Amino acid sequence: MDAHVTPSRVAGRTRAPPSKSYTHRAVLAAGYSDEAVVRDALVSADTKATMRAVEAFGGSVDCDGQTVEVAGFGGRPGTPDDVVNCENSGTTMRLVTGCAALGEGLTVLTGDASLRSRPHGPLLDAVFDLDGRAESTRRNGQAPLVVGDGMTGGTVEIPGDVSSQFITALLMAGAVTEEGIDVELTTELKSSPYVDITLELLADFGVEATRTDAGFSVPGGQSYAPEGGAYSVPGDFSSLSYLLAAGAVAGAEGEDVVIEGARPSAQGDSAIVDIVRDMGATVDWDEDAGELVVSAADLTGTTVDVGDTPDLLPTIAVLGAIADGDTVIENCEHVRFKETDRVSAMAEELAEMGANVTEQRDRLTIHGGETDLVGAAVDGRGDHRIVMSLAVAGLVADGETTIAGSEHVDVSFPNFFEAMRDLGAEMTEH
Repeated sequence: MDAHVTPSRVAGRTRAPPSKSYTHRAVLAAGYSDEAVVRDALVSADTKATMRAVEAFGGSVDCDGQTVEVAGFGGRPGTPDDVVNCENSGTTMRLVTGCAALGEGLTVLTGDASLRSRPHGPLLDAVFDLDGRAESTRRNGQAPLVVGDGMTGGTVEIPGDVSSQFITALLMAGAVTEEGIDVELTTELKSSPYVDITLELLADFGVEATRTDAGFSVPGGQSYAPEGGAYSVPGDFSSLSYLLAAGAVAGAEGEDVVIEGARPSAQGDSAIVDIVRDMGATVDWDEDAGELVVSAADLTGTTVDVGDTPDLLPTIAVLGAIADGDTVIENCEHVRFKETDRVSAMAEELAEMGANVTEQRDRLTIHGGETDLVGAAVDGRGDHRIVMSLAVAGLVADGETTIAGSEHVDVSFPNFFEAMRDLGAEMTEH
């Protein structure tokens, strides 16, 4: 399906979707429990993959709107009857690998072509070092994966610069092992705030896990049980970034965009608020009410290190293409290992729209002062974040922008186009 975007102005009130990162973790944590309710959940293509995995391990999941009731497997996953298909969800694949490692039998994990090209080797090595079985059927560290044989816990070394999700998977699984797991990092940890999300959520489920001088530690023999039997998911700042960017670059004159669901949490992507402010937009954040108010402004370029906030790169790249001067996105090599190579994807697709961009391995520079965006036919690369960021660019490009693969927004923000139309954006899909 294609999205068609024509220049338009936005104003009004909208709401950020629930956090995908928190929903994945909460649903799996509920699976580790005897039973739990996850409220305000994001029910999307990706999180449904995690729900199916919980069911494959012997739990049951019942969705009623944004309320997910889970009868869990009590910390001991059963052996699935069939292959577990994680579709396009890298978070599912990695978090579920840790869970599958606890099983006495073997679990086969696979996904779509994009997911089967993403690296899992360090996590497989860690599971093996913790006395579990974990291997790639193609012996290249990529799915399909075969995992199981009852990982018992212990101390393990793992690099921190490939994916923070490896650490999350080990911490979540380690809580129900006999020995617990001590994770010692062999490199600097990238995307550190995502592990903070994990630690915050584990605490809400009654599980102790801490940072150490060497990395992280989770004692064994613990049980998952949220207070009152329920957990509520906060709003998603990664998805909110597109709404915030739209207000900053295409807000109607004299009017604001108000974004609900912006309560403070451990999400590193809340940095988008300060980034947009730094580029010159007026953003007011009522943290108690969970509301952001943004109005359009003339933006100027900035320099942003996305080592901890990789999902913001597409949004920042678009802001840079509209801003005056250069916007430099640094420390971004790990962003190449997402649903697609997002560094190259944004460089190439923005160039199709007339942007002057310099791409390096670990840096992306958008020369906004030398850019006049024009409507063009661009490719969303099967990546929800590429699609949504290009849609924001289309709001201010000269002429119509056609984005291939618009259906992929279902991964994290299923009603993205509807929300944008409600703000006045001229966007259609067919």
